[in-house]
Amino acid sequence: MQLGELEKLVLHYLWSGIEADAKQVHNALGETRGISVNTIQSTLDRLFKKDLLSRTKQGHAYLYRTKIDREALLAKLIANVTSDFVEEGEHSLIAAFSSASANLNDAQLDKLEQLIEQQRKLRKGLQ
Repeated sequence: MQLGELEKLVLHYLWSGIEADAKQVHNALGETRGISVNTIQSTLDRLFKKDLLSRTKQGHAYLYRTKIDREALLAKLIANVTSDFVEEGEHSLIAAFSSASANLNDAQLDKLEQLIEQQRKLRKGLQ
């Protein structure tokens, strides 16, 4: 899955907890950038078809809201990219994360440790 710049802007806008129709998104993002309402509507529809937004009909318009949070989208994008390069059970992905973590400071590494521990607890709770 690839995301265009406008798709990313729309997601960031809607991640702030907003539920909005195309006109509202256009007012917030499109007007200052010279983007038409139709382009915003097309972008919202593409994000809906990518299963990143949900929508409900209200009058003649759809109200859109995010269906996936930032972290879940990042996980989905990483899985998408790595699926072409990592075989089932292979440790390349773990090695790649280890390499990437070389750029993290101590506070970020501590946070990563906390998140890993949370995942372990969740997994134990599901088993």
